[in-house]
Amino acid sequence: MSTFRPVTATAVVVANMIGTGVFTSLGFQLLDIESGFPLMMLWAVGGLTALCGALTYAELGATLPRSGGEYNFLTEIYHPGAGFISGWISATIGFAAPVALAAITFGTYLASVFPSLEPVVAACLLVVLLTGVHSTSHRSSGEVQTVFTALKVLAILGFCSAALLLAPARQPIDFLPAAGDGALIAGGAFAVSLIFVNYAYTGWNAATYLTNEIAEPQRHMPRILVGGTAAVMALYLLLNFTFLYVAPIDAMKGKVEIGYIAATFAFGEAGGQIMAVVLAALLISTVSAMIMAGPRVLQVIGQDINPFRLLAVTNRDGIPVVAIVVQSLLTLVFILTSTFESILVFSGFVLAINTLFAVGGIYVLRWRDPRRERPYRTFGYPVTPAIYLLLNLWTLTYIAMERPEEALFGIALILVGGMFYVVAARFNAR
Repeated sequence: MSTFRPVTATAVVVANMIGTGVFTSLGFQLLDIESGFPLMMLWAVGGLTALCGALTYAELGATLPRSGGEYNFLTEIYHPGAGFISGWISATIGFAAPVALAAITFGTYLASVFPSLEPVVAACLLVVLLTGVHSTSHRSSGEVQTVFTALKVLAILGFCSAALLLAPARQPIDFLPAAGDGALIAGGAFAVSLIFVNYAYTGWNAATYLTNEIAEPQRHMPRILVGGTAAVMALYLLLNFTFLYVAPIDAMKGKVEIGYIAATFAFGEAGGQIMAVVLAALLISTVSAMIMAGPRVLQVIGQDINPFRLLAVTNRDGIPVVAIVVQSLLTLVFILTSTFESILVFSGFVLAINTLFAVGGIYVLRWRDPRRERPYRTFGYPVTPAIYLLLNLWTLTYIAMERPEEALFGIALILVGGMFYVVAARFNAR
């Protein structure tokens, strides 16, 4: 069976992360925070959190080398039931929901230039097209992903450079600490905004879903995860600095198409329309990466649990075609039935819980099985995982307090996953 090269796996990490969140979430953050320093700190803290998570996952991925991400980790560390619930979350929210958000944003950007175009129709067509591409072979799938990710990084660097140089005026926003910034950073608005930022960083763990299909995963996984996450953190800080530098806060408040608004202020109406098309094209690699990675969770669930064995069916090249189609169908349901912000907050909350248990699992695994071979050990352990856990617990607490509906719906989804496991386990035993 052919495999993905490490550069392709890194492209999957970068493309999974750079997508909907960074081009949309600033508008929601500006509803409660308008000071430059706390806004930039949001992206720095989110990047630090993701980097700590990536360092931890690098050890887990090298120590437990199997596809499936959190499904594999939680199954090995805790219990098959925990793994199933994690896989249930990854399959329903971890990938289908973000693919829907990225596709909706793709359609929204295109519709800002072509008003007659229906965003939902464009979103659905993109999902269907990429589902077909990734159901073929590792070679065609990997080449499409690598090319679109490279174009995405170059386009972001080009956009930021041109906007900073050509913008007619700098906005009156101070990026140095000011009076009151400390209270903002310690408050609930910062914690809630951080869930949007953490969502934007979601995907730093993407390569662990493809472990069995990466050449020499135990050797390359740490560099793939950490290198991809660090590169994205730098790009995110640059992008948000650029948005705030060139566009007025009032123009971006509550808006989804932040990139288009910033480009319009930097380059004029015609330049904004061109950049809207470019930014829409950038989201193709995001949708593509998640259609690649997500179905591998469904595939390993199908391998382990007999009632779901159809999900493990692959084509001649080892591509899990049934799982890809199932995830894409669920994505289409999200696109056709849900609102953007509700998907964003709800999925961010649930995914944070999922990775929280996986990162915490490194302490359990080290205590329970200290002699297990570890090709890579987490840099900064035990502090690094603790930073990730504390920052996420802080954010989750504020989400539960200030957005209880989304929190309760997320907990309900987890409980439903548990009930599905009980039923599936009984059938599996028979």
